[in-house]
Amino acid sequence: MASKQAPHERRKGEAALSDFAEYVERQQALRYPNKAAQSQTATTSAATGPSSTLSSKIAPEVEHHAELDDILDSLNLSEPGPRIRLRDLLLSAPDDDASLQKLADIVGERLDEGHGESVFDIGFENHGESLKLTKEDWEVAYKRLSQAAAQIDADCQLILTKNLGGDLDGTPTRDGDVSGKVMIRRRPSAAEEVIETRIAVVGNVDAGKSSMLGVLVKGDLDDGRGRARVNLFRHKHEIETGRTSSVGMEIMGFDSHGQTILSDTPGRKLSWEEIGKRSAKVITFTDLAGHERYLRTTVFGLLSSSPNYCLLMVAANNGLIGMSKEHLGIALALNVPIMVVITKIDICPPNILEQTITQITRILKSPGARKIPIFIKNHEECINTATQFVSQRICPIFQVSNVTGENLSLVRSFLNILPHHGRYDADAPFEFHVNDTFSVPHVGTVVSGIVKSGVIHAGDEVYLGPDGLGKFTTTAIRSIERKRIGVPAASAGQSASFALKRVKRKDVRKGMVVLSKTESGPPKVYREFIAEVLILSHATTIKTKYQAMLHVGPVSQTCAIIDVDRPFIRTGDRATVAFRFVQRPEYLVPGDRLLFREGRTKGLGIVKSVGYDPERPLGGANVSEGGDKVAAGVEDVKHEGGGNEVKVGA
Repeated sequence: MASKQAPHERRKGEAALSDFAEYVERQQALRYPNKAAQSQTATTSAATGPSSTLSSKIAPEVEHHAELDDILDSLNLSEPGPRIRLRDLLLSAPDDDASLQKLADIVGERLDEGHGESVFDIGFENHGESLKLTKEDWEVAYKRLSQAAAQIDADCQLILTKNLGGDLDGTPTRDGDVSGKVMIRRRPSAAEEVIETRIAVVGNVDAGKSSMLGVLVKGDLDDGRGRARVNLFRHKHEIETGRTSSVGMEIMGFDSHGQTILSDTPGRKLSWEEIGKRSAKVITFTDLAGHERYLRTTVFGLLSSSPNYCLLMVAANNGLIGMSKEHLGIALALNVPIMVVITKIDICPPNILEQTITQITRILKSPGARKIPIFIKNHEECINTATQFVSQRICPIFQVSNVTGENLSLVRSFLNILPHHGRYDADAPFEFHVNDTFSVPHVGTVVSGIVKSGVIHAGDEVYLGPDGLGKFTTTAIRSIERKRIGVPAASAGQSASFALKRVKRKDVRKGMVVLSKTESGPPKVYREFIAEVLILSHATTIKTKYQAMLHVGPVSQTCAIIDVDRPFIRTGDRATVAFRFVQRPEYLVPGDRLLFREGRTKGLGIVKSVGYDPERPLGGANVSEGGDKVAAGVEDVKHEGGGNEVKVGA
């Protein structure tokens, strides 16, 4: 049993975590560049040194905020030349086809930016100026927008209005101008065009994770005895104990009008094929285990499913206890946007609920999390928070009951308009991480996982590996499925299953990768790699020969530390460390996030380089991405024996 941390040690660890998370986010931007990131390489490069703690103290002005970029982009401050006013396009004459085409082009651009969906503000110009619409103008503008959307095979759903009257009307504004938010979503012409968002569901045991998913997916309420969760379980012992022990998957569909895809027959659960064929947007929930015994499975599920969002479930009568703090820490370490759902409010006394809310608020505002909790109580707050959820700082909190159905409609509305979040490069070489393997009768070996980058088509030749010796084998993709529907191709950011030719199931394992075949041959894989790590909690010091369970994406393997850039590391320290896999080499790329644990989570990090040269020990000096020595507060001290020791200056 680890000794309890002193308060000052815990504070040091929390502050280091938030700094390290920002550093990791910048490294991820280098590995998975997107269009916005590429234009800001100059800005980011000033702030990517390995010691972000020091740089933030010295030069706070280089701190980079993605939220501000989104605001500046929406205001179009960088675009020269005159722009056509939205008012002229929205209120143009019914027979003005040129204006309608221009409006359709603008809507099309926004849909491309939002991966097939976008929230359009009727009532404001792009730079935020009010259009000063009356109710009659509003009717004309909404009809015109619907016509423009129909031209590009999209549908409109009105989600919020101001000063218009009706069920969707929010708090009226003083000026009395009519405005509203409209969700525009493309109608997918084929299954591969369906928008996909992955959400990992975590929380302590008995928080109601599986029950909540059962209620959301089926549309029926729970009976308070676990009826809703039975369909989600994969094993007999899970049904008997009511506790998830594996990584469960469940999907929830929305059509292009924003309606939840449910069965017409009450109580019947639709198959994945039925949901996939009728949906324009699919939310994939990864139902993870809450029990401490299954922490390894939960960590594997969190890292391998590479979620876009994390849903933390908290039972109102228990609060944030046990593993839920551990899960929250992992989600923060992965820098995934978090939303909190407080369940069981129907059986919780008001004073206990108040204590739970106070505790969650305190933890989210702590230096380690630095989140802004927003309690969502009505439809208007729900819509405004969902459209602004690209900000990593916001943390929406819902209070629901799966038995009475209270506030479940708010959660459904929120999930419907949740913006796509994640970094994927479809133009890069193909890379696919294997999360699970199957042997399907009359099909053969099937692997499932996430396409990290690139595009793959059925029939393409690929490399599969590495095996125990670090070798890759050549195989071909026989067929591809997404959500149990056959598709001709899969692209970056999508989860998919591949049937492989000439491969036996015993030769495939979780943690392998599928890569596109190149003229230069398969990549070289290493047993050793160098990573920058942050120690979150450890009772004593960590030195070389220390062993821990290491998780990198779907890879889970025991690792030993073979070199550290200082004599020892403690809680809250950041260090450059060389690891060696104990069993076999694995495919790693600089920029991959890693997490290592010994029972509870001990630390997290990011891969800096693969391979390790014993003749160039890390004790010499830290090497940054540019290959320069980092001398900020670090001095080399020669031993009599000739080795180097690193001292951190005060």
